[in-house]
Amino acid sequence: MVVVFDDRKRLNQLRQQLTTSEPPLARLVAIGTGETDLADVERLNPTTARRRRQRSMARWLVPFGFLAGLTFTYITDLDTLAFFGPWSQHLFGALLGSASGLMGSFAAAASVRSDDDDRIRGLRNRLEEGNWLLLAETQGSAEMPWRLLQQARPQAVVRLAES
Repeated sequence: MVVVFDDRKRLNQLRQQLTTSEPPLARLVAIGTGETDLADVERLNPTTARRRRQRSMARWLVPFGFLAGLTFTYITDLDTLAFFGPWSQHLFGALLGSASGLMGSFAAAASVRSDDDDRIRGLRNRLEEGNWLLLAETQGSAEMPWRLLQQARPQAVVRLAES
């Protein structure tokens, strides 16, 4: 969850109260002018999420592409690189299949939108307006200290999807 403040003093007061609250929060990061930069917070950076998706997809698409390219060259009996020897054409086909799998992982990762993309864009706009953000994450199924949040009178409270 992200709490939006227009006053840095109230942000620091809430952060101090949340650090001493029970049960303790798993993560508490202040973001804005004079605090942590938004690009440094992985949870609020769509680029790192897309990079993580790309790597996980490449883990299975590259080997699959290798096997598909190898199988394709055996099935079709292509002689594209016959002057390099009998194994070269199959190896070349397999490498092309791997490259296709890698390109596919980039395309697929870029085409998938996160549930939080619109919310994160709104938070970026709030930062550009001169506001501060407080990212607060609880441990496991622990309840967020809502009373403290209400007493701090934030501008907005934005819930992010569970990851």
